[in-house]
Amino acid sequence: MDDTMAPVTRNQAPKISPFLEPGKTTKVGSLAILQLSRDNLQPVYLQAPSGKHDGYAEGAVVNTRYGSFPHSTMIGVPWGSQIRASKVDTGSRGRNNKRKRNKSDDDGKEGPAAIPEAKTEPESTPAEVIDDSSAATKKVVADVSGFIHILPPTPEVWTSSLPHRTQVVYTPDYSYVLHRIRARPGSVLIEAGAGSGSFTHASVRAVYNGYPTEAERKGKVYSFEFHEQRFHKMNKELKEHNLGGLVHLTHRDVYSGGFLIDGKSPEAEAIFLDLPAPWEALHHLSRRNPKNPGDKDWVSPLNPKRSAHICTFSPCIEQVTKTVSAMRRLGWVGIDMVEIVNRKYHTSRERVGLNLSMDRGVNNSARDVDEALARLTEIETRFREHAAKSKESDDEMDGDDDGGLIKMREKKELKGGKRRGGEKKVKVDHKPASPESFETPASGVPLWMEGRLITRGEPEIKTHTSYLVFATLPREWTDQDEAAAASRYPVVGEQKVIGVVDKAARKQERREQLQKATGNRKARRMERAAELAVTAEGTAPEVVP
Repeated sequence: MDDTMAPVTRNQAPKISPFLEPGKTTKVGSLAILQLSRDNLQPVYLQAPSGKHDGYAEGAVVNTRYGSFPHSTMIGVPWGSQIRASKVDTGSRGRNNKRKRNKSDDDGKEGPAAIPEAKTEPESTPAEVIDDSSAATKKVVADVSGFIHILPPTPEVWTSSLPHRTQVVYTPDYSYVLHRIRARPGSVLIEAGAGSGSFTHASVRAVYNGYPTEAERKGKVYSFEFHEQRFHKMNKELKEHNLGGLVHLTHRDVYSGGFLIDGKSPEAEAIFLDLPAPWEALHHLSRRNPKNPGDKDWVSPLNPKRSAHICTFSPCIEQVTKTVSAMRRLGWVGIDMVEIVNRKYHTSRERVGLNLSMDRGVNNSARDVDEALARLTEIETRFREHAAKSKESDDEMDGDDDGGLIKMREKKELKGGKRRGGEKKVKVDHKPASPESFETPASGVPLWMEGRLITRGEPEIKTHTSYLVFATLPREWTDQDEAAAASRYPVVGEQKVIGVVDKAARKQERREQLQKATGNRKARRMERAAELAVTAEGTAPEVVP
């Protein structure tokens, strides 16, 4: 049983999806992506500040580890803005939740435990207890706990933030797939296995060239999903994102039901199959009925005027083998298998030197041999000075046992800075970095441009294994197409046309060319011999009788 989304008619004014035209600033009711950190994204629908919401006097609030962010602070700001956290009033939220719990207990008749609580609260109607949006919204006060960034919805950020219902197709995979199947504005694309909708949103953006109507053909995506719960969730998301007029979602098993829409062909030229067994659905993607090629009532879901490009997404090499075998039997050509392995690289500069402080990204070691020798010379000099001082102390102790000990103790106290009523002085061996060391050197190169450029890859590849099989099904060339091409590109004045001469005629033509070339060589050889003979006669010496 099919369950599809109704297309947009001419009288309906479609609302532009925020994935296609988000605008310059955020709006009430629009979808926004909150970037909490580099890899932590959270989707949220912005709500107008119309009084209390869920117990918060500031209205709707998003609570994160970086603080609380009321929706009122995220409305009307440019995309990509930094939003500071705010101080919210959670006291009223706790009291209202308590009222709601007591009200639900009274409705459920769970016992007299709720009666004393109900007597202590002032009398109010059920509407006043449950709905508190009529109260005035409290003014927002900024906090110092943290901040977030608000981003417009795009297929890339939506893939990273969407609720995963199945294993999703990530950006490195679907960007390459859309390129290989030649999805461009105005194309009609078939997707089997909608899943979480990651590829659906990306394909809509690729084929979008306006909202289609009944009288005008535009780029569109025909998506099929077998799982009923995933179908309803996907249908709800598409309506919330205003993509209902660009995506025709159908609840169907494509293995047995095929890809037709109400018995009509979607005339697609790009196909993406994310199925456990794609080879069982390939017989529906043919120009003719594979079982009965002469069946004139059979309808193909492909565009008869263009070549069809397909991609199958399989996690197992055994699935790839079966898919390729089915493609070869059905006439697909240019079969190719690709594996996408995405890896991130971190690039930074590493500063090396013994005179640098122990900051992040600094390698506190010798930059060359000269610096290492200078450091060793300094250490050797200090060692000799220390040895000389130790020897002098030993000599003083040997010369005067009592007086030497007293003098030695006094020297140590003086050296350590210990005096009654005075302060203790600590000797610092390593001098702190001077302000001159942070200035631009004489070479004119800033310090952040110095050092070696280091590139490090991720220790582990954070992606899933998948094999992409690509193929092409050429369009059929009929007698009508040949006549149309001949009328559009007539042959006028040409003596020979490539491909119209049979094999025997080509052999005879080649034989005549060889004979002509051989005769020309013999004639040139005879002319050359005659010229040499004439030259020899003219230069021969005269014989004296």
